[in-house]
Amino acid sequence: MPDEVLRSLLLVDADANERRQLASVASRAGWSTVGAVCAETAVGLLQGPHGREVRAAVLSSWAADQSPALIAALRSCRAELPVIVLADGGSVALAVEAMRAGASDYLAKPIAPERLLDALASHADRRRAPGELAPLSEKIAPILSLDQLVGAAPDFRAALAVAAKGARNRLPVLIFGEPGSGKETFARAIHHASLRARGPLVQLDCKSIAPNAIESALFGHVPGAFPGAFAEKTGRLVEADGGTLLLDEIGTLPLETQQKLDRVLATGEVRPVGCNGSNSVDVRLIATSSRPLPNDFDPDLADRIGATTVTLSPLRERSGDIPALARHFLTRFASEPGMRPLSIGNDALAVLMRYGWPGNVRQLAGVLFRSALQTEGHSLTADDFPHIAVQSRFTGRRSDVATDIGQASADAAMSGAAQVTLYRQDGHLRSLEDIEADIIRLAIGHYRGRMTEVARRLGIGRSTLYRKLGELGIDTAA
Repeated sequence: MPDEVLRSLLLVDADANERRQLASVASRAGWSTVGAVCAETAVGLLQGPHGREVRAAVLSSWAADQSPALIAALRSCRAELPVIVLADGGSVALAVEAMRAGASDYLAKPIAPERLLDALASHADRRRAPGELAPLSEKIAPILSLDQLVGAAPDFRAALAVAAKGARNRLPVLIFGEPGSGKETFARAIHHASLRARGPLVQLDCKSIAPNAIESALFGHVPGAFPGAFAEKTGRLVEADGGTLLLDEIGTLPLETQQKLDRVLATGEVRPVGCNGSNSVDVRLIATSSRPLPNDFDPDLADRIGATTVTLSPLRERSGDIPALARHFLTRFASEPGMRPLSIGNDALAVLMRYGWPGNVRQLAGVLFRSALQTEGHSLTADDFPHIAVQSRFTGRRSDVATDIGQASADAAMSGAAQVTLYRQDGHLRSLEDIEADIIRLAIGHYRGRMTEVARRLGIGRSTLYRKLGELGIDTAA
């Protein structure tokens, strides 16, 4: 498969040490690397006999007086070439400046290896429209409370109810959802709604750490524990003492590490690698996973972390939330340096609602951010999202195309009306049982799982509510 093998990464303005580091990371995913010290050399490489093998360029720094011209030179040679900027610090102003200059993505140093690989994979995907931006959500996303999370779809409100109940206790929480569906946002909201809100929230991405290093990252180690362990290291569990440990993609943990983590959660004792003693910790665990836990996952740990499970629906299954999400993101972007307030028209919302969003909410944020940067008007229109229509029509990926949403449902969503769908796609009414289930889920989410209040507002007794929950197959945890 030459299309997959022959792909090079052009490193521009990177010193020898940085080139070696970036090349080592990129090689994990089959990238070869070539370096250029200036724009002239970079353009020469792109125009050379192997220039078509270059699938992405990385600028290792940002200089306001030089970098825009460098990007322009790369674009003049290869207009579709993804250009990723690496820069010190997470300045949103710098990110906006880089994007306005034509950068495809902006990563703040120090660069997490997996974040760079994700960016390379995303931008090198030829099915991806060239106008689409990898989002800056991790740089511009404020911490939101559970009350501030945007969504009216019944399943989303039910997930909010489970999260609210989970925040009030000390048990672990497991959050399922496709990549980009908002798992980290939910996790942070749960932490800040809990009694541990004043304690630390420590995060560890399990998939980004080699299996032979994960135990050191989690539990810490003492000097001499293994070759190369010259100094003592404090593990994430100890760092999170008194607060919350967020483990992303917990399903990728090795089995032995799963068993050790289960013992820590059961006893509150952490033993660093190579140490005979242990540290007592008081940690609440929130774990995320983008897919069901594997069959060989430790059953004891699975039972422990699954005590409270929050399941986030993909965005394509709650298209009616897109108008509210779009307005929320545009309001957030407007508060950032270099941005301005923008509205969004119904024609644009209709385009967004009929797309499948394989990257979910994170992708929606990126698309809106790019359009907000590029538009010259005061309101986004359908003309600002031509790549969305093209992508859904020609990529062939089923996940790129949403099930068509009825006109009545679309109109209601655009107007901000509550999301209870009355009609099926064929125009016939949905069953009373299905409508009733949606209303109950909405009520549970709206009143944050307070069942007495839910029953009172629905005008039924608490026992009747629980009977209906059983009949309709609604989890009582919600």
